[in-house]
Amino acid sequence: MQSQSSPLGEFDLIQRFFKTQSEAMLAANPRSVTLGIGDDCALLKAGPLEEIAITSDMLVSGRHFFADANPEWLGWKALAVNLSDLAAMGAKPLGFTLALALPDANPFWLEAFSKGLFAIANQYACPLIGGDTTAGPLNICITAFGSIPKEKAIRRSGALEGDDIWVSGTIGDARLTLAALRHEIELSQTDLALIEGRMHQPTPRIELGSALREIANSALDISDGLLGDLRHVLKQSRKDAEVFLDRLPKSATLLKQSLNTQNQYAASGGDDYELCFTAPTSQREAIAKISANLHLPLTQIGSIRPMQSSQPEISLIHQNGMKLSPQGASALLQSFDHFA
Repeated sequence: MQSQSSPLGEFDLIQRFFKTQSEAMLAANPRSVTLGIGDDCALLKAGPLEEIAITSDMLVSGRHFFADANPEWLGWKALAVNLSDLAAMGAKPLGFTLALALPDANPFWLEAFSKGLFAIANQYACPLIGGDTTAGPLNICITAFGSIPKEKAIRRSGALEGDDIWVSGTIGDARLTLAALRHEIELSQTDLALIEGRMHQPTPRIELGSALREIANSALDISDGLLGDLRHVLKQSRKDAEVFLDRLPKSATLLKQSLNTQNQYAASGGDDYELCFTAPTSQREAIAKISANLHLPLTQIGSIRPMQSSQPEISLIHQNGMKLSPQGASALLQSFDHFA
């Protein structure tokens, strides 16, 4: 009897069927590509002083958003998640393309969608420069382009032993909003109004990414959950990490929930689109100045440690100063998987 293969996760799928073959092609013809698959953006050589960052994200109805989602919010978010990838590498937006599959060409839906899309595009001076449309299940795919000074891109692979681990803003509110919309948790209309924008209209940290070019050793944006995304930095940098749960930055609304819910949503909730980055301890004063200049909280949540085994590990320190057991930590270390 033929054995069935186990289901592939998102990153296993990319590694098995695409990344290895892509790396082989790039090794044979490295003239135009600085960085390929595996980071927030790919990097193309664009002359002696500049590199072009390219990122692509797809939003699928029923998987990434509710079928009846507000189209204006959806237009904003579709571009915001791509700009967040540019921010993570320190890139300045240049433009984007849009591929859009629509069940029907509803002018009222399209007017609202385009309003949200161009609101954020104008805010970050990122014009629409092309794309495609077709009939089909609602599917939004954006490819964004950004500019970075040569060799200044902040990669996932640069974390060094002793680095501080930082997070921008607050995390967990997007997951709390989702829980409220799913009726998993009851929130007052006042509390929901305070946080729902974090899920529907996230803020890409473009200014922060640019400010971190000379300071951060590594960075990525938080899309699938803080700790799960941090693992990508650790894997590519071949390091371990220590994270203090009581330092995770949480909003006043999230702090009203039970401690278990707070930690679960902040550690692994996803859809935050804040930046997680590492930097030497000597840069703490510079990071404090960036925080003040941008009026954006930047919180040191842990540190980078040498890798102790073949796979990176994250040690979670509880409020009492004790390390969580593997059983206690396992749920917090999960992240969103598009094929789970």
